[in-house]
Amino acid sequence: MTDTFTRNKLAPADRPKGNASIARTDHYYRLKADVEDFYYDEADLLDNRRFRDWLELLTDDISYFMPIRRNVKFGQHEARENTRRGEGISWFDEDKWTLSKRVDQILTGVHYAEEPLSRITHMVTNVQIRDVRPNPEAPQELDVTSRILVYQNRVEYETYTLVGRRNDTLRNVDGGWKVCRREILLEQNILLAKNLTMFF
Repeated sequence: MTDTFTRNKLAPADRPKGNASIARTDHYYRLKADVEDFYYDEADLLDNRRFRDWLELLTDDISYFMPIRRNVKFGQHEARENTRRGEGISWFDEDKWTLSKRVDQILTGVHYAEEPLSRITHMVTNVQIRDVRPNPEAPQELDVTSRILVYQNRVEYETYTLVGRRNDTLRNVDGGWKVCRREILLEQNILLAKNLTMFF
């Protein structure tokens, strides 16, 4: 069985591509409802600026990564469209400590890009469980994909809409889900927002 560290390093092409092998039992549908509720609760925490509570939904070994998307020739997308974790430049390549420091900075009240604080809404959809370990009857770790739309309004007239995908690994910790890996794929090559102070 692939360990968590190795699985976190897998390129998108190497990750599970479907969930057809997961039997559609009562356990599966209860698990899917739990995961969706987890994401909705997470969005509420972020939208209500409860950033410290949001940090509690992340494991201590969280890997939080958002690559830069390149414009590449046809046939090169799998190999070259996204920058890789630990190689070159990315929008985010963070751990729990750096995420905590970003939260601390915002909550000083004097963050140059978040004073006054932005108004943000997260919408989460297309939630799919791609893999369950060891099984849906006793799940300890899940690979989950979702789509997100993040709307940000700053001061009077600055508005940004960011659309993308998330590839997550969720871990059962003391009976509740926490994110131990998150890859965010924005559908932009050039960032159209002035900053990336929000969390995904």
